[in-house]
Amino acid sequence: MPTGFYLIIAAQFVSALADNALLIVSIALLSEQGLPAWWAPMLKFVFTISYVVLAPFVGPLADAVPKARLMAWMNGVKILGVAALLLGFNPLVAFAIAGLGATAYAPAKYGLITEIVAPHLLVKANGWLETSVVCAALLGAVLGGVLVNANVIATLNGLMRVESLEGISPLYTSLLVLLMIYGGASLLNLGIPHSGARYPASSIHPLVLIRDFWRANLLLWRDAEGGLSLAVTTIFWGLGATLQFIVLKWSADVLFLPLEQSAYLQTAVAVGVVVGAVIAGRWIPLRHAKHVLPAGVLMGLLITAIAHVQVVSTALLFLALIGVVGGILVVPLNALLQHRGFVLLSAGRSVAVQGFNENLSVLCLLGVYAALVAADVSIVLLLTLFGLCTAAAIGLLLQRGFRAGPTR
Repeated sequence: MPTGFYLIIAAQFVSALADNALLIVSIALLSEQGLPAWWAPMLKFVFTISYVVLAPFVGPLADAVPKARLMAWMNGVKILGVAALLLGFNPLVAFAIAGLGATAYAPAKYGLITEIVAPHLLVKANGWLETSVVCAALLGAVLGGVLVNANVIATLNGLMRVESLEGISPLYTSLLVLLMIYGGASLLNLGIPHSGARYPASSIHPLVLIRDFWRANLLLWRDAEGGLSLAVTTIFWGLGATLQFIVLKWSADVLFLPLEQSAYLQTAVAVGVVVGAVIAGRWIPLRHAKHVLPAGVLMGLLITAIAHVQVVSTALLFLALIGVVGGILVVPLNALLQHRGFVLLSAGRSVAVQGFNENLSVLCLLGVYAALVAADVSIVLLLTLFGLCTAAAIGLLLQRGFRAGPTR
């Protein structure tokens, strides 16, 4: 791998670690404030909405400035989000601020990898990247669970001597820990060398940017390979974001686990995705990326099956299997999407289009989930529906994949 690649992985890991821990801590803050359960998925909703609204602008921004420097700046915006929580802002407002930082971080991160890694190494590079993303989700969930544990909170408050302060949340010191982690991620980003890539200057007029973005979006969707891989990753990431909350509620309602233990349960999925990503990165070349589509159907069926599991050990096994087939599915198709996007568009613009579609899927599925939770729909029925719909959608795309020609 080229110089700077592993530093990108490290910076991405630390930033994503803090993102995932922040989600668990913010859910605990909502609970502390006595807010209803359907507010929890709204945290992810407000975090993600910036990805959709600002998508036409973040791609050109990522191509206009050194991407590593932009990643450092965006970590600074995430720090502002944590600072807002420390100042007592509503968690939804603070999470929306953190989402602004994440919006431009994504096209900079993926675009930089596309710029410095040769096409024949993209699946391997994506294996590394998705492994770091999932390890960050795994350890971030664990870290979040630790930071909302009553004994840990008491210890941190004692060490930082904030017990005597009035009018602040007991989670104050947990937020300070996350603030320091984001600061470390910014320092790592500043050490990443510039790729040297240059792109033609684009208009800064908002309407021109929106028009160009829409054309790029249509171009990628109409491409046989680009459209197929974009459809699968859009479904995958929308489902993955929603499944994060479904598992938390399912483990509480069916397995009767507290929040910190429910957060640990998510690590089974993360471990599985790491295994799947390693398998894909090692044995599935870019030209065979479409051959992994049956894994998506299997993933949907496993989600349906786990809805009826009531034993923790069995749940761990099923969650790990879901992660394995998910990793095998998404890594090759993500590499194929990046390759086609880079050929058709540019590194920053293609990732912005990808982020727009994937995060629009996240918003839609989170909205549906929040509405179903507010309507008091059984979590078992909810999981079953999500699994069956996933299997059916990937099954339709599987037929399209067989009709498409070989990977170019």
